Amino acid sequence: MHSVFKRGGTGQYSQVKGIEICGKTGTAENFIRINGKKEQLPDHSILVAFAPKENPKIAIAVFVENGGYGSTIAAPITSLLIEKYLKGKVERTWIEQNMLTKNLQHIYDKQIPKPLEIASGTK
Repeated sequence: MHSVFKRGGTGQYSQVKGIEICGKTGTAENFIRINGKKEQLPDHSILVAFAPKENPKIAIAVFVENGGYGSTIAAPITSLLIEKYLKGKVERTWIEQNMLTKNLQHIYDKQIPKPLEIASGTK
């Protein structure tokens, strides 16, 4: 679990200077039926982690619906939460800004049935 946040690991870009994080990224496939047709949506992004490696102070699980690979959204969010909890502040503001401005609404909109579909029972 420690190697996930080291060079070559799926969480390598979410390392926090001075904190050894241990975790496991995950990706869950995501399918939905739209008008009777099975469609694949973006995968769910998952990361479970604890820190620091020795004498852990925080354990966390992050699951982002339609977030893609575990390394793309769940890992940065997890590392930001760990950083804030253990250091009291976020120093990697560029990662924080990227996560704050990430928008998955267009994906969620595909999953919401329209009123006509609800009334006719086609959804």
